Parts: sequence; C-alpha cells; structure tokens
Amino acid sequence: MPDTPSKPDWLNYEITTPAVESYLYSILPARDEVLTQIENEAIKRDIPIVGPAVGRFLHQLALISGAKTIFELGSAVGYSTIWWARAVGEGGRVIYTDGDRKKADEARGYFERGGVADRITIKVGDALELLSEQKQEYDIIFCDIDKEDYPRAFKLAVPRLRKGGLLVADNVLWSGRVAQENPSEASTKAILECNRLLYSSTELFPTVLPIRDGVAVAVKR
Repeated sequence: MPDTPSKPDWLNYEITTPAVESYLYSILPARDEVLTQIENEAIKRDIPIVGPAVGRFLHQLALISGAKTIFELGSAVGYSTIWWARAVGEGGRVIYTDGDRKKADEARGYFERGGVADRITIKVGDALELLSEQKQEYDIIFCDIDKEDYPRAFKLAVPRLRKGGLLVADNVLWSGRVAQENPSEASTKAILECNRLLYSSTELFPTVLPIRDGVAVAVKR
C-alpha cells in the first residue's frame, strides 16, 4: 500500500494559522461520493486539487455571477471542473483542459458519475494554446496551470472575458513565498508578476483572498 501524506494537499499551506485552517475545513459539509473519491485519490497519488474549501468558493462565485460559460486552464482529474459544472446548471458549459490524456480520461469518468458530463467539453493539449484559439468571451476564466505561465495566462485571458466576467487564479500566495525578499524561484517570480499585472490593470478590479494557497478574483470592468 503506497505511503500517504499526513494530511491532504489542501491542508498543507497554512497561509493563515494551522488552527484556523483546520477549523475552516472542519465545518465543511461532507462531499458526495464522486468528490470524496477524487479527494482520496489526490491524497494517495499526490494529485494537486483545489480542495473542498476552494471548490465551494469557486461554485459560489459562479452562482453569484450567474456564470454560464467557464474556461478552465489546467483541470487535472476534474475536481474543480465538477464544482464549476454543478454551478452553471443545465445549459451551462465548462471547458476542461489538460495536457495529459490519461488524466482527461479519468476526469471523464468522474464527470459521468457526477451527472455533469453533458455540461463539460474536454480538450486535451496545451491550455494556453487552447485558450488562444477561443473567439468567444467567457463569464469566468480559471487559471491553475504551471505557475511560470501565469503572466502569459493573464494576457490571454483578459481579452476573452466579458465585461463583468471573472478572472480567477489559484496559488497566488504560493505557500507564502510571494512574501520572500528577492525570490529566486521562477514560479514565485511569475506569480508575483501575475499579481502585479492584476493590480495594475485598468480593466480589472482584483482581490486576493488568503484561502488555502491564495485565490485571486478579478472582475472585468
């Protein structure tokens, strides 16, 4: 039996205090069988997922904004995709993207079991290239790809958001590394640049929330 981490990936960030973080997760309602299975697989196989607190937040953002079209940059096994798809409802559309065919096939199985397969379009390939091909505007674009690509994702996403649409990015506090003096890591530098672009943009009104590993939400003016 493979070794597993002492706690789930989504509890390993401690951007707040460990006690507060544990409390936030302790009050969450239980997830259904499909989401719970993905969470368990993520722990066993070290698959990065946003976890249930952020998943609920993404779902809430879609409900609040009335989103019906969502483009997801980096979907892995589809955990966040399911949260989005359940929020957009019948007639909504979520674009799943990942460069790994095996992950996409695994995600497809979860979508079918979760009853949302008809709301999700699966695209396998480079997420940024797939986004660059899009001609329509989206209600929400969610960024959770390799962190070095965040600045490029920002530049591609903003023109493809409708007015009033949301650009959402995960991991924008990067385990607190964004607060380091003179960081040398390329991923940290890229996140810092993306955060700078968010807050200097005249087209967006952003907020960074210290939930899990930091989630940025920006509305297009």
